[in-house]
Amino acid sequence: MTPLSCLVVDDEPMARALLEQYIGRTPSLTLAGSLSSSVAALQRLQTDPPDVLFLDVQMPELTGIGLLRVLREPPAVVLTTAYSDYAIEGYELDVADYLLKPITFERFLKCIDRLLSPAALPTTESTALPATPDYLFVKDGTKSVRIRLEDIQYIEGLKDYVRIHTPQRKITTLQSLRGLVETLPEDRFMRVHHSYIVGLDWIEEVTRDALKIGQAEVPVSESYRSRVKQFVDDRYL
Repeated sequence: MTPLSCLVVDDEPMARALLEQYIGRTPSLTLAGSLSSSVAALQRLQTDPPDVLFLDVQMPELTGIGLLRVLREPPAVVLTTAYSDYAIEGYELDVADYLLKPITFERFLKCIDRLLSPAALPTTESTALPATPDYLFVKDGTKSVRIRLEDIQYIEGLKDYVRIHTPQRKITTLQSLRGLVETLPEDRFMRVHHSYIVGLDWIEEVTRDALKIGQAEVPVSESYRSRVKQFVDDRYL
């Protein structure tokens, strides 16, 4: 049997080291990587997903729960945390297991035994289309805020931050515009400028250099102009 590839994501170095040690002691597993943030993990999961993701719940910038909510096709996920309060929420997200810190090797092996059951791991033979989340969580100060995708009018890039505009409010969060481009569904959002992503359902008027969205005018740069034109041409009566 081919060993299961494992990715460890935890902002605590000692917690990562313990899981790396456990994985190294388990013949049915191999360590594919170890990362200290969910933001870094998001890109890795999109380009080179493992069989199993050991994911800490509480991390800065983007929590483990927040990461899970934006993943379209997550691998088998094992949540790790020092707080049992997240158990119910974790199981609502269909995680494979929940490990409470400090994690013992005995409990770790029980988790792996569960993962090795035929029904535990996602199969590549399934023809069912993955469900697309209709919301995401973003960090706003000390809290994580849920935003419905249908409410996002446009997103403005501000160096290391983005500002998400909705009819109700504006939320500024530590995130890259590029990361959001890779996360948001292409059929609902489009990048129209180096510093702007727009919600397609909110576009009211289109000119050569701008889009009218509510009371705002979002600029369209030269490099994205043909994409906007194609979007409009495909919808002419």
